[in-house]
Amino acid sequence: MKIWLDGGLQDSDSARVSVFDHGLTVGDGVFETVKAQGGRPFALTRHLDRLTRSARGLGLPDPDLDEVRRACAAVLEADPVPLGRLRITYTGGYGPLGSDRGEHGPTLVVALGATTRRADTTAVVTVPWTRNERGAVTGLKTTSYAENVVALARAHEHGATEALFGNTVGQLCEGTGSNVFVVLDGEIHTPPLHSGCLAGITRALAVEWTGAHETDLPLDVLDRAEEVFLTSTLRDVQAVHRVDDRELPGAPGPVTAKAMRVFEERAGDDLDP
Repeated sequence: MKIWLDGGLQDSDSARVSVFDHGLTVGDGVFETVKAQGGRPFALTRHLDRLTRSARGLGLPDPDLDEVRRACAAVLEADPVPLGRLRITYTGGYGPLGSDRGEHGPTLVVALGATTRRADTTAVVTVPWTRNERGAVTGLKTTSYAENVVALARAHEHGATEALFGNTVGQLCEGTGSNVFVVLDGEIHTPPLHSGCLAGITRALAVEWTGAHETDLPLDVLDRAEEVFLTSTLRDVQAVHRVDDRELPGAPGPVTAKAMRVFEERAGDDLDP
């Protein structure tokens, strides 16, 4: 397998990033996961715009988007897969063993891994930990994912594929790697960005294409929602058939099923919406 590192393609078995890279030592980095179908990335422009916003939020130099596009194209050409996870990682680069940054400049890594289509429905659990809607890195897609690793492990222990967080004021926020939508009285709602959730690319497209409302929602809305679904790069729109111990029979329900169809059709019509 080939990856992009230090300005060109390298064999993944021999490619090396310094053990002093700030992305490793203190999680000083940002990333994007892009869906690739038949060697072609989906919504790449939106992902690169967010990569830049996240980098600026951490105080990193703007990534060279021309290089990132070349890197993505080269990796996809080198290892074509029917359905792939294209991972763009951009870190603070070589630095001291502390929070101060070094002066060597950022590190860019682009890699591709094969994946499979997600099931149409899944189970989720809520977790007792919170998202901080007022944090310094709130809304940025950073490599500091330890909280998500812990929460996702909790989900797997309970036979689920995703964990959902509330925020510090008890509102529904997001999943470890997804945005969450609920159906109330036949209408679709999702937490607004000020809840602390990530500005998901698939979330934004789902809002645009389905007319979903951005609404402050209490965490216990999951106890009464008629339907629940998740959105993410590799899930697209995925129905939820169980939240904790609550079953949602018949998932995907009619509203979610329509959202799934609309998303698939619109995404198929335009690979860079």
